[in-house]
Amino acid sequence: MRRFTLLVISLVLFAGIAQAQEFGEKRAIGFLFVAPGGVASNRDSSPTMHFGGGGEYLIYKGLGAGAEIGALLPVGGSGCSCTTGKGIGLFSSNASYHFLNASQNRKLVPFVTAGYTGAFQSEWGESWFNFGGGADYWFRERAGLRVEFRDHVDPHHDEPIHFLEARVGFVW
Repeated sequence: MRRFTLLVISLVLFAGIAQAQEFGEKRAIGFLFVAPGGVASNRDSSPTMHFGGGGEYLIYKGLGAGAEIGALLPVGGSGCSCTTGKGIGLFSSNASYHFLNASQNRKLVPFVTAGYTGAFQSEWGESWFNFGGGADYWFRERAGLRVEFRDHVDPHHDEPIHFLEARVGFVW
């Protein structure tokens, strides 16, 4: 499973290198992010911090596919029982839609995203899902700022556990 995960991430991150012609829009997008957030459930709540990175490839117009990997850590001493106090790794593979014509100069590009999330520690754990949205603001042709809100949902309990986060990061 680890080899498959690395293969998917590699394909997404390096897909843009293989392009034979230049398109008027960014086709491959890489990103790094930091995401303060929190765990919300009926039983527990605590602050978290999520660090990670990944990539997306625009397949057709604004429709894209991507993958990312990161670490979700409890903030403070106690930690939520949901993260076992040590933190967890998260891998996501998502579909996205980028509203490329939202602004005339295409500096601000809003998007929505949803998909699969795999949670793991020393071995693969559970399958979750995620959804969110945000915007990329392009300072230059190949450098920008990403702001996004994301919810990773663990549905394997009586009441689902939500890992809510506000992401800020760099895109290229």
